[in-house]
Amino acid sequence: MFSWLGTDDRRKKDPEVFQTVSEGLKKLYKTKLLPLEESYKFHEFHSPALEDADFDNKPMVLLVGQYSTGKTSFIRFVCAQLPNPVLESISVIDTPGILSGEKQRISRGYDFAAVLEWFAERVDRIILLFDAHKLDISDEFSEVIKALKNHEDKIRVVLNKADQIETQQLMRVYGALMWSLGKIVNTPEVIRVYIGSFWSHPLLIPDNRKLFEAEEQDLFKDIQSLPRNAALRKLNDLIKRARLAKVHAYIISALKKEMPSVFGKENKKKELIASLGDIYKRIEREHQISPGDFPNLKKMQDLLQDQDLTRFQALKPKLLEAVDDMLASDIASLMVLVRQEESQRPNSAVKGGAFDGTLNGPFGHGYGEGAGEGIDEAEWVVARDKPAYDEIFYTLSPVNGKVTGANAKREMVKSKLPNTVLGKIWKLADIDKDGMLDDEEFALANHLIKVKLEGHELPSELPAHLVPPSKRKIAD
Repeated sequence: MFSWLGTDDRRKKDPEVFQTVSEGLKKLYKTKLLPLEESYKFHEFHSPALEDADFDNKPMVLLVGQYSTGKTSFIRFVCAQLPNPVLESISVIDTPGILSGEKQRISRGYDFAAVLEWFAERVDRIILLFDAHKLDISDEFSEVIKALKNHEDKIRVVLNKADQIETQQLMRVYGALMWSLGKIVNTPEVIRVYIGSFWSHPLLIPDNRKLFEAEEQDLFKDIQSLPRNAALRKLNDLIKRARLAKVHAYIISALKKEMPSVFGKENKKKELIASLGDIYKRIEREHQISPGDFPNLKKMQDLLQDQDLTRFQALKPKLLEAVDDMLASDIASLMVLVRQEESQRPNSAVKGGAFDGTLNGPFGHGYGEGAGEGIDEAEWVVARDKPAYDEIFYTLSPVNGKVTGANAKREMVKSKLPNTVLGKIWKLADIDKDGMLDDEEFALANHLIKVKLEGHELPSELPAHLVPPSKRKIAD
């Protein structure tokens, strides 16, 4: 539980008490940010006022993509009303297919990009789907991605239907996609792209099964983390909205200040709209605001065409001070409550549906492969190649049945693996921790080297089935 005091005497005597982050955000928005938005017509230019549902709703995942990229199959949508535990923790939003080719000339009858921008402000994750078999970013798709500016942290990309093309072609498609996205999405970090075939049908070309499985699990983990991070996302979104509302207030008040009270209003309006870029720069300098916090210049100029600039409000310092106080004090205090809520729900995650059963039995990622090879066999899997390892072992001058670390190192570095990897292999193989290796431990070390050279990850702890038979009591 958290409480803080307001600025007036009444609130100092009777402090507000908030039980949840959601309750605190709603109160802050209504008392400190909303008055600024209403005074400067923020809702007519950027986004409608937030409602209680925007703070109370479950995490939402928005799917965006052109026709036939597999959005509906990704959701596994069926026209039936059935209980689904997945939807108890998240909401999944499908969208109309983005138009490409000649279809782009068809009018939708509404501003599609603006609708997606409205959703982007409220959702927790935006998944852009692309078809690996026919990769194309149409003009409308480019406009949609640009409309998602300031929400890049929510965006993930899925290169779907990747089982329809050969590995070499898949690499080319992936490279082309990254190059195209780099021209549209302006982020300092490379955007995360998940490669796979996200439906329940057999893989047409199964060569990249392991890659697809690993990518699917990474995407599932990302989605499963949304409920745990939902409060922090809402807090961050309110901060972004508050910063935009402040900049908008500066812009509106600057335009109001320049407008004549009687004659030449229309000519001055045209002049101000044309020079809006200069006004942006002046506000940026005077108030030390980052250029990234300003709204899109062209969009702002278009919206101003239908506005009566003489009816705009002059700058109201008290409204801005309230928002500054919210950002400087209240938000920082709410962050403490965010951490408290996260610690109270450490296991909060999306469950059910496709999220269940993916790692069950022998179908968990990597089961029976790499370090997991031989997990279900009665005999020690390393014994298959031990005769060959023994031949090397006895050339290393063992003393009392063991080779020293220095002698073992000379052989192990022949693998050309980094010392950090070989050090981990040594730690796993030296079961009795005496700084030397007997023939079984040496064979185990070579087996782990083979596992790593074949492209598999090493286990953090030695699995029970890899422990040499004579060492199993020691390991226990």
